[in-house]
Amino acid sequence: MRTDPLTRPDRSRRWPTVTVALLLFAPAAPAALAHPGDRGAALLLALTAALAAAVALLAWPLGRVTLATAAGAAAGASLLVDLCYPGPYRLPAFWTPFEWLALIGVLFRAVRRLPDRWAGPIGGLVGLAAVVLPLRFALRMPQGGAAGPVGGVLFSLLPVLGVGGASLYLRVLDARRERAVARARREQRLEVARGLHDFVAHEITGIVLEAQAGQLPGPETEETATLLRRLEEAGLRALDSMDEMVGALRGDQEAAGTTRRPGLADLPELVARFGTKGGPRATVYLAPGVVGLLSAEAQATAYAVVLEALTNVRRHAPQAAVVTVRVAPEPDGRAVRLTVGDTGGPATRRFRLRRRPGAGGTGLAGLAARAAAHGGTLTSGPLGPSGWEVCCTLPGR
Repeated sequence: MRTDPLTRPDRSRRWPTVTVALLLFAPAAPAALAHPGDRGAALLLALTAALAAAVALLAWPLGRVTLATAAGAAAGASLLVDLCYPGPYRLPAFWTPFEWLALIGVLFRAVRRLPDRWAGPIGGLVGLAAVVLPLRFALRMPQGGAAGPVGGVLFSLLPVLGVGGASLYLRVLDARRERAVARARREQRLEVARGLHDFVAHEITGIVLEAQAGQLPGPETEETATLLRRLEEAGLRALDSMDEMVGALRGDQEAAGTTRRPGLADLPELVARFGTKGGPRATVYLAPGVVGLLSAEAQATAYAVVLEALTNVRRHAPQAAVVTVRVAPEPDGRAVRLTVGDTGGPATRRFRLRRRPGAGGTGLAGLAARAAAHGGTLTSGPLGPSGWEVCCTLPGR
């Protein structure tokens, strides 16, 4: 007969309670074998060791009890028994090794897993309980002298320091891994934002301009077909860019590895598309051999700079008549200089290199950071009395 899942008892919630009961009450059997007058003291030692073992072995939090509370309770109980133990000195000799090993396990978990504000105090308290635990036996030995307590503390101190240092080292590694994951996620978000801004926004801007041009009165049938074809091509390019970014977000490494990055060789096509959308006359000049001077990553940055500059011309300098893109090596041959100049007038300069608050790496400000990552520079400023120029310098391979 099958039980309805809503009424079936949840055994996964019962096993921690059963485990705690076993760890706390199983030591009662060995304690019952002690001398009748020492059974109370033996049971106290057994329960203290069992409590430390439960904290070391169980998964926390357990209900409303957290690891910090459980570890503090185990260490406090151990220290309290050290001070107030009422039985003979022989009984601690049997239970001390079990409790000491359990406290070592609690120390490892506390230092590695507790929050920052609790790791130090609770870890120190547990370590202190483990270090002084041998004194429970050594100080009660008749005619034991000072050698026994001192040797017991030193023998316990070295492993405690070793376990504490190892758990602290693992905690540092965990923190570094978390920071690395956070940085990788942030870089991924910034990369998506850059892709949306650099490619999708550029194509959407072109689509909007084409749609505005289509609203002019009296378009011819042939002109309308050409306009619709350009809208289709721009939309398809925007969709391709979106597909590439979605594939990167999904972790599609195979698809990401086969996607070709745009570079300097793609600039003539980009400028030609810009010039056919009813905007200013655009020309491009690529010096012979300049394509092979930059790495693929630097070429992608140079392409993004030209794309952003052309998009800014459409948005903020509609009165520009001529746009010139020039890519040539520097006189020393160690770097490539890329310039995008237009005749949009100085009134638009306030739009060109301004970074909006909260803009995560988009626009020329974000491209300046990308150029700096390659060891280059990106500047923007007036070009003569009625123009504007974006200049990017990237070092060669």
